Amino acid sequence: MDENKKKAIQQIMDSNIKSFAEGFELRYSSEVDDPEGVINRKKNNCFIAELGKEFMFYSAFVRSFDSSFGRILENIGNSIAKLSYDVRGNIESFLLPQQSQHMDYIILEYEKHAKPKASDYNTFSCMIPADIRSFQKSHVTDHYFYNEEKKEHYLIELKSGGDLDNKKAKTEKLALLQEYFILKNSLINKPGEKIKLFFGTAYNMYGEGAEWKQERVKQFFADEELLIGKDYWNFVCDDEDGFEIIFEQYKQSASYIKEALERIKTLYF
Repeated sequence: MDENKKKAIQQIMDSNIKSFAEGFELRYSSEVDDPEGVINRKKNNCFIAELGKEFMFYSAFVRSFDSSFGRILENIGNSIAKLSYDVRGNIESFLLPQQSQHMDYIILEYEKHAKPKASDYNTFSCMIPADIRSFQKSHVTDHYFYNEEKKEHYLIELKSGGDLDNKKAKTEKLALLQEYFILKNSLINKPGEKIKLFFGTAYNMYGEGAEWKQERVKQFFADEELLIGKDYWNFVCDDEDGFEIIFEQYKQSASYIKEALERIKTLYF
C-alpha cells in the first residue's frame, strides 16, 4: 500500500475512535445524576441490581456501546472508502413493475431454499417504456461506492456482526435489489457500467479466519455477495493488506476507549 494512503487510513481510524470515546464519556458523565440515564435505569431492575453495581453497570453499558460502536465502524468504513472510490449518496431513477415482480419472484425462490446467485438479477432485462415519469423512485443508500477505473458500482448493506434473522435478511436483500434496479435504470445509456451487490460485516462474529456460519443470511445472499470482516475492510481500502493496517491502528487507538471507560466506571461504582 502507498505510504500516504496508509497514513491517511491510520489517521481516519485514530481520529474517529478518539471522537467516539470522548462522545460516550461525555454522555455517561452527564447522566450520573439522571435517574432516567442509561446506567441508572438498570437500578430499577431489582434482579439486575441485586447482582452488584459492577454487573449493573456493564449490563447497561455494553448494550448501548455495541450499538454506537457499530455506527462508528460504518462511518470509518465510508471515510476510508473515499480514499479509493467515489462515495455516492441516494439513487434516483425509475423502477418498473416488471422489475418489482422479478424481485418478488427471486425472494420467493430463496424462501424455498433456491441457492442465491448474482445472475438471478443481473441477467434480467425488460422493455423500457417511452414514458417512465410515473415510475420515478429515489432510494436512500448509506454505502454506494464507484470505481471509475473499472466502471463498477458497488451497493453494500453493512451490519457490524451480521447476526440477522431470516426476516431481516430477506428485507435487506430486497432493499438491495431495489437499489440495484433503480441504479441499473439510471445507467441505461452506459452499457459498459457494472453493478455489484454486497452484504458486509465489520467483523466475523465467529473469529477472523473462521468459517462464517450465518445460514439465515446465506439463504438470501450468494457467497460472491459476502464481504465478511477482513474481506470488507480489504474492500473499502481496495488493498489486500487493508484489514491488517486498520486493525493494527485500532489496537493503538483503543486506548482512548479503555481510558474513558475507566473514568466512567469511577463515577458509577
